[in-house]
Amino acid sequence: MLAFLDETASTAFTTGLAMGLTLIVAIGAQNAFVLRQGLRNEHVFAVCLACAVSDAALIALGVTSFRQIAQILPGIDPIMRYGGAAFLFVYGARSLWSALRASSALDISGQTGRGLGVTLATCLALTWLNPHVYLDTVVLLGTISTRFPGAQAAFAAGAMCASVLFFFSLGYGARWLRPLFEKPAAWRVLEAIIGVVMVAIGARLVIGL
Repeated sequence: MLAFLDETASTAFTTGLAMGLTLIVAIGAQNAFVLRQGLRNEHVFAVCLACAVSDAALIALGVTSFRQIAQILPGIDPIMRYGGAAFLFVYGARSLWSALRASSALDISGQTGRGLGVTLATCLALTWLNPHVYLDTVVLLGTISTRFPGAQAAFAAGAMCASVLFFFSLGYGARWLRPLFEKPAAWRVLEAIIGVVMVAIGARLVIGL
């Protein structure tokens, strides 16, 4: 029995890690901001920590909320599952379309030398005022976590680790990524990968895997 629980927790953690990385890697205002801060080497640690802590709070909210809601309203699971799948299909289609049509590279222009307070305020606004963040963390990750009864904490831990790994890798690895992301082709390849993965996850939600 203990071995089964360990295997379930391990699977939940791995799934949370993979899902967290898949959802968070999508190109958006928050990630572009972290990347720009890394390229400029400005308040990198504070920005990465703010993003990771914000994600952890939202992931915890999603996992704990959906566990309670699923008990009170058992019909919410299929609604959110199919709704999440629809969102992933649309998001994946947009990424694939962008991969075919995008012609611009990363824009790192803008004001430099801003203070820590202004930088953090901008970072938190891009995080907490972005509706996609709630869809990704609270709705999608919260819904998927219900597929691991008794191991939601492991799933949440995996998703939180993904957030920490991604943001700090992006922030501190930006200096080596600069030559790559100055090329539009690099963004198209990344968008194509994101699109395929999103559609695949949406399909798995629909068929119940």
